[in-house]
Amino acid sequence: MSEAIHRATQTITPSDLPRMVLYQRDLPAALRHFLPTRDNILDNETMAQQGFSGSTAERFRAVGRITGYMCEFAAPAPEGDEIPAGYDLLAATVVHLFDDPEGVSRWMDEIFVGEFCARVDQELHPGQRLLTVERLAPSGFADQAVGLRVLQSSEPGPVSSTIIDFRVGRLLGVAYVATLGNCERLALVEQLAHSLERRFVQVALEVR
Repeated sequence: MSEAIHRATQTITPSDLPRMVLYQRDLPAALRHFLPTRDNILDNETMAQQGFSGSTAERFRAVGRITGYMCEFAAPAPEGDEIPAGYDLLAATVVHLFDDPEGVSRWMDEIFVGEFCARVDQELHPGQRLLTVERLAPSGFADQAVGLRVLQSSEPGPVSSTIIDFRVGRLLGVAYVATLGNCERLALVEQLAHSLERRFVQVALEVR
């Protein structure tokens, strides 16, 4: 990541974050028919409520996270009574704002990878057990990037979530796609994450 982009992210404020996620028109062609479901601020309290058991807003703030914003989409209901295996269910992009780039790296290592790996074979929510976590190697990013494929049980069957976290200065970008069945969507999530990375750079340079 160039020093100019790094410096540009220093001027980002929470009010800039809604412009940094991807909306329906920005999604890859394979996801553009998805429908908006959530478009909201993700403060540390909300992150803790939605995170793993034991998560606290204080811990997230101590890592350097200030706040975030997300935009999530769901697939239209498929024709017929059953959802076929390999059917993409959800897609989302998220931007997190940190005090500094070091906080972003800590989050990627300790919170993202560390927490998922530590929870394998544990129940996340009633009826949902984390079955496996696989490390992925996303490519084409300007700075640090990590990926996971997470498989968990659910009532309709196992659900795979392919997730990429990447760093742009003091911004953390997250892109993910959840799919019914034991599937991997790395190429599709890379498209989503690369578009999100470009959006980060564009907005950071505009507000500099």
